[in-house]
Amino acid sequence: MIAELKARLEAQVPRLAGRIEGAADLSELSRKGAWPQHTPAAHVIPLGLQGRGAHAAVGLFTQVLHEMVAVVLTLRTYDRTAGDDLPELDELIQAVLVAVAGWGPDEAMGVFELARGSLLHNRDGVLVYQLDFVIADQLRIPA
Repeated sequence: MIAELKARLEAQVPRLAGRIEGAADLSELSRKGAWPQHTPAAHVIPLGLQGRGAHAAVGLFTQVLHEMVAVVLTLRTYDRTAGDDLPELDELIQAVLVAVAGWGPDEAMGVFELARGSLLHNRDGVLVYQLDFVIADQLRIPA
């Protein structure tokens, strides 16, 4: 699902084309205490699974799952308070929302819904904003 989401963002948000990475890249940047060199940039990160009601029938176990994924946006700013860059961040957030909310990969049971968005970092000329999405899917295991 992460690969499909990255491809969707690549196709639907031109400002992020060629600047979308995964969790390993963000982890490496964090380890180095660095930020992406070219922004805006995005990292698509799996946040985990949450199980819902389960049902067992003759020969089949099913359970609804909610898969949570984050899109972390990084934007370098020129104003130390980032006041002049907030419209650019707002436009980027809106573009990601339009690309992701209401869309789901073909194999998924549901579509992505916005769970929350929050500002993670606004210092040293860098803004980092995280959008969390959730999508319903179904686990089906033959018994």
